[in-house]
Amino acid sequence: MDPDHEDFTAAVRWLIDRDDIDGLVNVAAPNPLPNADFMRTLRAACGISFGLPTNKWMLEIGAVFMRTETELILKSRRVVPVRLLERGFTFNYPDWRSAANELCQEWARERESGPRAA
Repeated sequence: MDPDHEDFTAAVRWLIDRDDIDGLVNVAAPNPLPNADFMRTLRAACGISFGLPTNKWMLEIGAVFMRTETELILKSRRVVPVRLLERGFTFNYPDWRSAANELCQEWARERESGPRAA
């Protein structure tokens, strides 16, 4: 399973199996980071030495085609899964570096062998 889905799926299954948690639960990685760090780590994991900045007007054009708002991209949201962590849920990829490395390795494997069967 892809690392970007693995922890999410495990958290949802974990929540379904428990009777002691109800209400809203943040299902997000436990170590949020700024977008610049996120992108720098992703580029390093994929072996890309540089990235081009994206201007706000570029995002606005993209948002029109995606029928969304740039606020979803430009506004910062620091979300920590406090309730999951307090109840003992363990993430396989608690930090972005480990998830990014696995994603890029998976991407490289798929490029070499072609897409995997569903």
